[in-house]
Amino acid sequence: MLSRFLVAVLGAGIIVGSSACTPSRVTPPRLLQMASTTPPICMPPATAQLRTILYFGLARPAGTITEREWQTFVRQEVTPRFPDGLTVWEVDGQWRGSDGRIVKERSKVLLLVHADTQKARDAILSLIQHYKQAFGQESVLWETTPVCVMF
Repeated sequence: MLSRFLVAVLGAGIIVGSSACTPSRVTPPRLLQMASTTPPICMPPATAQLRTILYFGLARPAGTITEREWQTFVRQEVTPRFPDGLTVWEVDGQWRGSDGRIVKERSKVLLLVHADTQKARDAILSLIQHYKQAFGQESVLWETTPVCVMF
């Protein structure tokens, strides 16, 4: 389980992350709004979008989240919110726990490219909240940055 709330907003030069940073003090939608105030200058036919990467730990108090549970989460929660496309891969992650020990964990990484809208921010927050509740997670790592894309 991730032991810290961490939000990284890259591209705007803002990185926020520590165990002292809680959702009530700094909220992801505000960070996304701050990041998107300086969209990249994209050469046509590319357009400015946001790239969001979410890191979902697979360990939980009741055991490992199974591939079937993950696929159900993607099918029922992610795809309806982001039907235009997504990318998922599995990784080995690690972090230093509050006790100073290194914790290693398998995780799923979800990459989304989307417009900078309130609807997208709300959908991301909803995904994070649902995952935390459904799988007993303390946090989901959220990273976002402005990008130029061409479809």
